[in-house]
Amino acid sequence: MALHIATEEEDEVMSAINTTPLVDVMLVLLIIFLLTIPVAIQTVPVHLPIANNVPTVSKPENITVAVDADENVYWGPEKLADNAALLARIKETAVRQPQPEIHIRGDKETRFEAIGRIIVDCQRGGIAKVAFITEPQGASNN
Repeated sequence: MALHIATEEEDEVMSAINTTPLVDVMLVLLIIFLLTIPVAIQTVPVHLPIANNVPTVSKPENITVAVDADENVYWGPEKLADNAALLARIKETAVRQPQPEIHIRGDKETRFEAIGRIIVDCQRGGIAKVAFITEPQGASNN
């Protein structure tokens, strides 16, 4: 080991920047980025579908169940007394071949609970397809 003794000529202030800590920090950041980037971009490559609003083609065998703002249930134009009557109608309909779809038309002021009861009755009755009827965007409903 050698000992360096400074002379008067070497007593000047060192004006060079010590880059060793900077290089250490940059290497640590580089390692962190190299480890985290593959985890962040690792996804399953899928082609997502493009959704279009296709108007419903109403077949004569489809059945429309409507719910007004007062939660009254209608089978077509006929008002039903209660959910038991709705369930009985659904069970009669479910055995037909081909099985018709149930289209639910709910007033926008109706609570979701009333719509949910119809969906549960459709499930209990054995209906395979249930759809919701809505107004197209931009249409005014007075």
